[in-house]
Amino acid sequence: MQVYTNPIHAEYFADPFVWRHDHEYYAIGTGPGDAEGLTPHTTRATIFPLLRSHDMIHWTPAGHALIAPDEALGLNFWAPEIAHAGGLWYLYYSVGHGDKLHQLRVAVSDHPLGPYRDRAQLTNPKDVPFAIDPHPFQDDDGRWYLFHARDFLDTGSDAAGSIRAGTALVVSELETMTRLSKNMHVVLRSYCDWQLYAADRPMYGKIFDWHTLEGPSVIKEGGRYYCIYSGGSWQTDTYGVDYTASDHVLGPYSIEAGVEAPRILKTVPGKVIGPGHCSIAIAPDDSTRMIIYHAWDPEMRARRMCMDELYFEDGIPKSDGPTWTPTELPRERPHTKDYEARV
Repeated sequence: MQVYTNPIHAEYFADPFVWRHDHEYYAIGTGPGDAEGLTPHTTRATIFPLLRSHDMIHWTPAGHALIAPDEALGLNFWAPEIAHAGGLWYLYYSVGHGDKLHQLRVAVSDHPLGPYRDRAQLTNPKDVPFAIDPHPFQDDDGRWYLFHARDFLDTGSDAAGSIRAGTALVVSELETMTRLSKNMHVVLRSYCDWQLYAADRPMYGKIFDWHTLEGPSVIKEGGRYYCIYSGGSWQTDTYGVDYTASDHVLGPYSIEAGVEAPRILKTVPGKVIGPGHCSIAIAPDDSTRMIIYHAWDPEMRARRMCMDELYFEDGIPKSDGPTWTPTELPRERPHTKDYEARV
């Protein structure tokens, strides 16, 4: 066993996405300049910081991934993720102007560390004014899907309660790695009080109590699809990680009444603030799932990369995180029937 202590990377590194290739780990994330937005005409060749590691614990900088595209697309770059298909590497990301007119795009490289060159537009702001947080997912049959977040202005109600206006989760099939189907399926709308981003928020010429679901990451366990996502405001201590599940990749996904707080990761006052926007990777033991996420330090100086084990008990995804003290990798725990079956 090895021991890690969060954060596992000391520098600002938001929206971390970690993947393994040829026995080495790579991470890509949103850097401070990416998140806050470049200044017009800033001379900057590349976007999105990269890291590499042999053990998931010790990380070293590996440059930046994306060659900056036309600045007319926007100056804010958020939440990159990587997919490998047909011998090429695909970088999915959003670019836009602050919290408005964000579109999804894809860049391509022949190496996991890039450089990635912008290739195609996946969503058009004329049709979808705000689309962020793309997550490519390959099903067992080889088909690829792109989960992401976009805005909804309608409200309503169902068995779980009221459906709120705000940013929510959807999925569409990737017809090719650079072309997104226009057939969109809703994964989950906001229906919980803890998912509030801001009350009385001016949006689209109106005032809303705006709720947010974002940062989807999908895994398949026991024949079911689990969309693990973040909710609330990334700038507050209400931000955390929850999940929804389905028997089919396109849904319908479960809605559970009475969820009063995020169930996988949430703030620990005075220790870890606003853990969220996660990815999932297998540890070096080839069996333990790790959830990699960002979190604020108690003074909220920076969002930094952290990780903890993600495990299942009776079909429910759980984590003992967020942790902030030395933790074993993998961590010993009582073996439930489900856990024994997986390892």
